Amino acid sequence: MSFADWRDMTPARAARELHARVAALPGKLRSAAIAWLRPETKLERELERWNGLPSSRSERVEGNALHLLRGVPYALKDLFDLAGVPTRAGSSFLPEVRPTPAHDCNLVTKMRSLGAVAAAKTHLQEFASGLTGENIHYGDCPHPQFPDRLTGGSSSGSAALAGAGVVPFAIGSDTGGSVRVPGSWCGLFGFRLTPGDEFIRDAFPLSSTCDTAGWFTGNAADMLTAWRALVGGRANRLDEPSGRGMASARPEDSPYPAAARPRGCHLRMAHLVEGFDPDAATACDRASAGLCPAADAATRDQLLSDWREARATYSTISMREAFEVHRRWMAPHRERYDPVIWGRYHEAGGWPEESIAAAHRTKDALRAGWAKFFESYDYVVFPTVPSGAPRKADLTPDLRLSILTLTAPASVGGLPVLSIPVPLPSGLTAGLQVVVRTPDSPVVPAILLMLAK
Repeated sequence: MSFADWRDMTPARAARELHARVAALPGKLRSAAIAWLRPETKLERELERWNGLPSSRSERVEGNALHLLRGVPYALKDLFDLAGVPTRAGSSFLPEVRPTPAHDCNLVTKMRSLGAVAAAKTHLQEFASGLTGENIHYGDCPHPQFPDRLTGGSSSGSAALAGAGVVPFAIGSDTGGSVRVPGSWCGLFGFRLTPGDEFIRDAFPLSSTCDTAGWFTGNAADMLTAWRALVGGRANRLDEPSGRGMASARPEDSPYPAAARPRGCHLRMAHLVEGFDPDAATACDRASAGLCPAADAATRDQLLSDWREARATYSTISMREAFEVHRRWMAPHRERYDPVIWGRYHEAGGWPEESIAAAHRTKDALRAGWAKFFESYDYVVFPTVPSGAPRKADLTPDLRLSILTLTAPASVGGLPVLSIPVPLPSGLTAGLQVVVRTPDSPVVPAILLMLAK
């Protein structure tokens, strides 16, 4: 159901419906996805606060923020603090070494100001350290439509609840692809913000250089509404002439005048990774061509050259920063970590300082390359994943490396990304990432308006 469908229900009916949808989930999915669920009566009470409030431009909170998310229930990745609820970050021990938060995080505070209600907190891959949706403590997170496959991670629980239709909106985070990957595999739209902004600054960290907040929706129109509410920018002027709200925005309302359409280009799967699924490559290449022309050879070759060390740079920086976060817990709580994740952190702690400094120099060079690209282009489109959602047996080191090859350029670049699902003939989905210069780029509403036709 869309944002509008949820808003059309009374608070009592919406709370009842959400809990019924949770109860209908398969047991493995429910336990792997849900870390905390707001009781039905309390959810009704929270929704009641926003019942009847208009969403017109005349009703404002916090200056220019509209009630665009009025009455929308959402799920929150359990890296973000919700007052009175322990933050576990997918682990078995974090609440024992970190106090239960007394205050909401910045993102929850913003969501409340927009009229949205936190209905659940969601499990994730332990400490957000992974792209597959596996978790040894709460269970690997099954795909909501294909239970023999996984959602992807690390925002696995949020993607699962949005993909199952339990909530119309779910918050995640994206360090190395943790919105983009599960969004692609679960058939969702996603948006990744930028490192260091107010919405990620007070979340439990993995890597300060690459961590970003992000979110999922089930359709382009709702993503457009969420983007307007949480990012806004130049495109907020779209509804001024007629006073229309977001739900009635039309494709012809592009934020670009006809003579100044955004300039973008796309890269084909075969230019980026090996070992991809042919159906995914065909579908992604076709979808990319519908958004913008292929990059010319010079542009393509320059991007590929700039990105050559992105995957290694991402792994070096993110894992060393994760080690610094966990340094004081790794010895006393070693047996309570996923051994794979503990091993990654431990190894990173032994890397020489010159290797870390070299990775940051490569990061700076890559970001300079992106800046040069954006002097000529407004966006670039390329695949997010090399195949549809995997089975557990498919989770090989080669798959992880292929995914990071696709996601690391934007992660190391510190860039915002719109994630778009791409249907495959099998019924599975892959995805595209639309990398833009700034979160409020008019490219985002331009593409979403086109896709919402």
